[in-house]
Amino acid sequence: MNCFTHPADRFSSYLCGLCDLVVNRSVFVLPLLFSLVLISSAADLSPKDLASAVSAKQEGDAYVRLRMQVKPSGNAAAETLQLQIKERRTKTATDLVYQVIWPQPRKGESVLLHQEAGQSASGSVFTPPDKSQTLTASQLRQPFFGSDLSYLDVIEDPLSWENQTITGTEVVDGVNCTVLESKPNKGESEYAKVRSWVDPNRLVLMRIEKYLPSGELRVRIETSRVANDDKGRPIPANLAVQNTQKGSVTELDGSRIKHNVTFTDSEFSPEGLKQVSAPTTAAE
Repeated sequence: MNCFTHPADRFSSYLCGLCDLVVNRSVFVLPLLFSLVLISSAADLSPKDLASAVSAKQEGDAYVRLRMQVKPSGNAAAETLQLQIKERRTKTATDLVYQVIWPQPRKGESVLLHQEAGQSASGSVFTPPDKSQTLTASQLRQPFFGSDLSYLDVIEDPLSWENQTITGTEVVDGVNCTVLESKPNKGESEYAKVRSWVDPNRLVLMRIEKYLPSGELRVRIETSRVANDDKGRPIPANLAVQNTQKGSVTELDGSRIKHNVTFTDSEFSPEGLKQVSAPTTAAE
């Protein structure tokens, strides 16, 4: 047995081992570095860019099945509704249809909401069998299906407002969040400002607070669960909406969402509210 090893062979073996060490460590180090770059990039976004990045995740057509439970203050009984939602969202306009599919006595109750960027919202409601009504500006501020959200809460997107400011950072449920403050132009909203706690890594809203011109906090929305949608993107799946004036709470579970769906224009019309139907899936 020859125990002698030529120095060149030993040096070659050393180089091979060193290369293996570099490659093996790179498998673990490179993804970590990539994640740190993403975190740094998200944290370095300007207030408006951060708001736009979060808002952009909502754009497109989508179909959602939502469970909504309204819990009044005191000993009043809770009420649960199951809704289907049809959404068309672009940078310049939003169209939403909400329709009750359960319980049976309320099936078919429907809401249509529309808003263009920088403009006031509009809407209409349908109550079976044949009652249709256009919502006035004051009615848009009323409770949405008896919940702690108003119709305007549902349609408005404060992250699309021009005035965005980062006011600091805060931990919400163990998540380091950037606190974003959004202020509307005159006449753009009933609120004076909206504060949003944004997870900058997942671009998820963890908390929202809406303040009236008097400075009073009217509604607080907390994200209690984050899940991936059908595109693999993290989204708020469970929400708790607290009306600080009434002390009531509305819980929302809207994790069942589908994109790549096809809607007709008629579905986003007062006449279309009279039909409760699911959309077709677009061809891949």
